[in-house]
Formats: sequence, C-alpha cells, structure tokens
Amino acid sequence: MNHGMRLVMFNEHCNLKLLSVAPTRFASTIVMIKRFRQIKNGLQQMVISPKWDDYKEDDHIKARTVKEKLLDELFWDDIDYILSFTEPIYEMIRKADTDRPSLHLVYEWWDNMIDRVKKAIYRKERKGFHQGSSFWDAVYKVLISRWTKSNTPLNCLAHSLNPMYYSEQWLEEDTNRVAPHKDLEVTKERKTCFLRYFANEDDRRKVNIEFASFSMCMNEFDSSEVIKDRFLLPPITWWAVHGASAPTLQAIAFKLLGQPCSSSCCERNWSTYNFVHSLRRNKITPQRAENLVFVHTNLRLLSRRSPSYNEGVSQMWIVGGDEFDSLEVTNLGRLEFANLSLDEPELEAVLFDVDDDDEDDEIKVNDVEVN
Repeated sequence: MNHGMRLVMFNEHCNLKLLSVAPTRFASTIVMIKRFRQIKNGLQQMVISPKWDDYKEDDHIKARTVKEKLLDELFWDDIDYILSFTEPIYEMIRKADTDRPSLHLVYEWWDNMIDRVKKAIYRKERKGFHQGSSFWDAVYKVLISRWTKSNTPLNCLAHSLNPMYYSEQWLEEDTNRVAPHKDLEVTKERKTCFLRYFANEDDRRKVNIEFASFSMCMNEFDSSEVIKDRFLLPPITWWAVHGASAPTLQAIAFKLLGQPCSSSCCERNWSTYNFVHSLRRNKITPQRAENLVFVHTNLRLLSRRSPSYNEGVSQMWIVGGDEFDSLEVTNLGRLEFANLSLDEPELEAVLFDVDDDDEDDEIKVNDVEVN
C-alpha cells in the first residue's frame, strides 16, 4: 500500500487535514497537536474500518501499533493534558506578540497565565494547591525564569498607571488580587523607574505626590465619576479625561499606555521588506525600500480606523501574524502572509519603473503619518 492509498483512506473519515511541523510557524507543535485532537473520531473510525485490513496486510506490526495507540483513551488523555497546560502559555505569548498597546497589561497576563497553568496541572494530578507537585515545580521554575528576564521596572510602572487595577470591580474578581500600590514587588520596581526617570529629587517627590493622589483617590481623584470610570474607560482615555491634576504622571501615562510589550513588531518589518526588495526588484535603492516599508506600515495602522477592518476587508495589511491567533478552528486556516498590493502590476509600474535618481518621481511618504 503506497502513501496515496493511505491518504485516501484518511480523507474518507476526516474532513480536516493533518498539520505538519513547520519551523517558521509559531508554536507549530502545539497547533499540530490541537488539530490531531480535533480529528480523533475520524482517525478511530479509520482504524476500525474494513479497509484497514489492507494496511494490515502491508505491515502487520505498524498497523497494530497505530490502531492500539489511536484507540487508547489514556493516549488521548495525555494529549488533552498537554493542551490544557500549554494553551494558557500559547495564548499569553501570542497576545504579547503584537504591535497593540499592551505594556500595561503584560504583568496581569503573566499572573493569570501562571495561575491557569497551575490549575491545569493540579487538576490532572488531583491534588490540592497546598500539596506538592514535582512537575509543577519544574514548570513554575521555567516560567519564573522567563518572566524574570522579561520583567522590567517599566512594566511595573505601566502596570501601576492602569486605573482599572485600582477599581473595586477588578479587585473583587479574584480574592488574591491587590492594587499595584499595595504590591511590594511592583512598588519596588516603580520606585526604581522613578529614580532613573527623575534624577532631581524635587521632581521625584512631586511625581510621588501625584501618584499617591492617583492611587489613593485623593484630591481631584476622589469624585464618584472618576472612581467609576477607572473600570469603564480605557486607561489612556481615563488619563486624558481625568488626569489633568497630575500633569507629570499624565505625560508618563500617555507614553507608556500606548506602547507594545515586545520588539517583535519592529522585527516584523523584515517580512514587509522581503515583499519590497525581491529578486525582481533588487535594483531599488535602500532609501526607496525603506520608504515603501514606511508607507506600508502606516497604511496598515490607518486601515484600523475603518469600520471594514474588523470585518476582514482590510485584513490584507496584516503581515506575518501581527495579530493574536487563538487555538480555535477558525484561525487555523488563516494564511500567514497576505498578498500585498505592492505585487500588483499596475502599482509596480508606478513605483518601480522610474529612475531612482529622479527627484520628481520620489515616493512621498510624508502624506501618511503615524497615528
């Protein structure tokens, strides 16, 4: 029996295709296991079908091994277990791997992720949280080691300036939550950040007084509307509406609350550059290529303003996975890269069939501004 005949047998029982491991795909092993779990019923029907006897005649030992493995519920329980404690890690990293403002959210993401991983492991081992777990200790050590490398005083300062984390609604969602100004680690790192940011002692004392008023709901921050809006308004909007009484802290909040939490969005420009500077366009100057990447990136940012963006019409500007992909079926079939309009013959004639030295034909990039 050749590979084609086995594939036909597989397609008769499974609507979805198997995914192979690709080194360029983020967390490809986890995505592959997720798809493998989704076609469980089809695989089991395949090995108990009469046609499986043809495979048995070809290789009895391999056929028996495959059948026993696919019909073994303990094997599928192990797959469910792997997905249960890796999915929170996968989702957290994917949310952080975007150019959306998230510097003020990553601290909470890590806490929630670690808590979900711990619950999944202890649920599998059927233990209480007060009991020891060697596997959880090993996983926790890896997670904390990674978080220690990623955590910076700037993360803690951004976390401290998010008004939502001081609201009663957010604190009541989990009894283990504390406001940032009551968290010893966050307070220590915030002071370190202020010490670096404000070398002058008087300036540092001034911003500390502003932070005390903000965190303790004193002075201009004590009205019921201001307190209520902490949970209802986006952080940067809240500071724009209610932060005028703390101008120094407000200016810092505007800078931090609009920042992504990783540099991957900057590195992803190489994917865009790869579309621009190809074998067919290897004669354009570095400045021309840089201008094209700049225009493309800003057009992608501006496209998010349009109502059609969330409907998928403007999703063509998403390149290289610059968005959060969940493990759901709807996202597994999404293309990694979109076909850019730079590959259109009409646009190519306008942009590239000109002399790079001709100043009259220079590409104008100032018309597209960063939002």
